[in-house]
Amino acid sequence: MKKINTILVAGAGIMGLGIAQVCASQGYKVYLYDAIDGMAKKGIEKITGALAKRVEKGKMTVDDKDHLIANIAIANSIAEADQSDLVIEAIREELINKQDFFCQCEMHLNENVILASNTSSILISEIAAKLKKPENFIGLHFFNPVPVMKLVEIIKGLKTSEQTAQIAYDFVCQLKKEGVFVKDSPGFLVNRINNALKNEAFACLSEGLATIEDIDKALKYGLGHPMGPFELNDLTGLDVGVQVAEVLYSHFRDPRWRPFLPLKKLVMSGDFGIKTGKGWYDYSSGEKKKRDLNL
Repeated sequence: MKKINTILVAGAGIMGLGIAQVCASQGYKVYLYDAIDGMAKKGIEKITGALAKRVEKGKMTVDDKDHLIANIAIANSIAEADQSDLVIEAIREELINKQDFFCQCEMHLNENVILASNTSSILISEIAAKLKKPENFIGLHFFNPVPVMKLVEIIKGLKTSEQTAQIAYDFVCQLKKEGVFVKDSPGFLVNRINNALKNEAFACLSEGLATIEDIDKALKYGLGHPMGPFELNDLTGLDVGVQVAEVLYSHFRDPRWRPFLPLKKLVMSGDFGIKTGKGWYDYSSGEKKKRDLNL
């Protein structure tokens, strides 16, 4: 069975950085790659800053921090990471971009490299359609924030081999995460269920049943959720939420999956949640505050 030693993580956004950090924390050699110049360097600086805060709080030693950071190197191109045994892609949630990236991986990396996508909604079989060796391709869907969330969805495409699936599962276990196998379907498991809940919260809001703040409070204290649906949407990204909803709706054509118009309007205005400073709430002051959205 193939052993994973070196990993190429593509995408220096929130998810990519979280995946790189978790992999490096378990002793893997990690290459961090981003197509935008300087993003990987900034990403490592963000990881270093976050870990420094953990050291200050006594949750991590300086030696552990330094060892983790030493396990992450910048790859200025895919070819620079040609020793990689596994690729985990966390780039923009667009099919063509992902297909192009993985085709480049097949051109520049070992022919036996395992290719994995962190896509939150796009079919694994669809991404793999242009690959020469789709049997080496699989979905590894991590959840935000990656260092905290224990779950990883493992999604086999139609042509994913059993060996690739087993290697992926063993790798997830090595990360001290909980892996669940999910069939290749739009939204997979968690996002499909979460979108159904979120859409009902949107319906309650549009009917004037309760405010954004009280819906969040109700689900936290009534159902024991750590975050309300609007808070969670702000954390994971409203833009990602729209993309997932559109994928679900495009495949099922069921009105219950139709993207919520006020959500789309927020995204079109450039408000993606915490990462842009505003979403359902206003974070521009450094604290979460209520917004008058004129819904």
